[in-house]
Amino acid sequence: MVVANAGAVWGRAEQQDFRSRVRGTLLGAAVGDALGAPIDALTLEEIRAEHGAEGLVDLVPAYGRRGAVTDLTQLTLFTVDGLIRAQVRRDTGAWHPPTDLHRAYLRWAATQRDWGPDERRKDDGWLAREEWLYARRDPSLACLLGFGDATMGTLDAPKNPGEPGPEAAARSAPFGLLVGWESQLVVQLAVECAAQTHGHPSAYLTAGAYAAIVHALARGDSLDAAVQQALVLLAARPGHESVTAALQQALGAVRQGMPSPTRVEELAGDGTADGALAVAVYCALVGEDMRHGLCLAVNHGGPSGAAGVLTGGLLGALHGETALPPAWLAELEGRPTMLVLADDFAIEMTQGPALHGPGGASPGWLTRYPRA
Repeated sequence: MVVANAGAVWGRAEQQDFRSRVRGTLLGAAVGDALGAPIDALTLEEIRAEHGAEGLVDLVPAYGRRGAVTDLTQLTLFTVDGLIRAQVRRDTGAWHPPTDLHRAYLRWAATQRDWGPDERRKDDGWLAREEWLYARRDPSLACLLGFGDATMGTLDAPKNPGEPGPEAAARSAPFGLLVGWESQLVVQLAVECAAQTHGHPSAYLTAGAYAAIVHALARGDSLDAAVQQALVLLAARPGHESVTAALQQALGAVRQGMPSPTRVEELAGDGTADGALAVAVYCALVGEDMRHGLCLAVNHGGPSGAAGVLTGGLLGALHGETALPPAWLAELEGRPTMLVLADDFAIEMTQGPALHGPGGASPGWLTRYPRA
């Protein structure tokens, strides 16, 4: 796997812009998760009965607190961890990112089984020692089965080959933040890693399309242009038709009058990954701001949490962290961890050779992100 522009020189302004987009992507996805999680299992009628005619318009408690996140955010954070570890391990000549991501996801799986961090596992790195991540937040069966043993699902032999759900796509925004990579390689990595739990083509190709859109946004493109690029990249892949149709339906819905929960529900369809991506693209395009776009994305009878994650990731990559609603950020579970991880990712992607390279390595960095 060849990575273009890996040695590109970053100016200060470019580094600051990139860091803001990385923070925006991770925090935006997590805020969308926290907003949608409490209504994930409700129909639109039930949401309105509980929260009023406008539906849910603010954070409400889930798992005993406001701002709680689910396994979708947990797995997104371990995606970032795995990508940093892959870059660090590249120095050793061992360069197979899907394997590094699989190891990261197995570290997440341990958080769902264990009471807390195991200090004896020296190769876990710092993220797996964050105690708040050991909360079990209704992880999908597909993810538990996919990461239930050490066997890694591949495109030739995917885990859960009939699973079309949105969970793999919802952990895939970080792949799009690999701005030094060629877009087709970003898609390939996202697709391969999605197949570790979701083997249906519509699910893993949705993950690839989502990563491609985030990638274009992180490079400064408009959302419409980013979706067009994703459609071109999808066209070459077998089984792309449902994902392509969902994206085209989302673009078409923008021209069909004022946004409404009914239109969002039509796009969501039966809760599959491609429907959740259609919701995210539509809501990011028509949302007046981050708050409006996220509220629009979660108020429907489909997978509200996943739709919120996907929408928040797009809007965060597009606008950066300062567009996020400050009152929601103030209550977001795990925000300190997310900020540190986002900044570590930005440092690794822009200044990795200064941390580990031919000239020497930072012991502190290798403690945080072991090469093992």
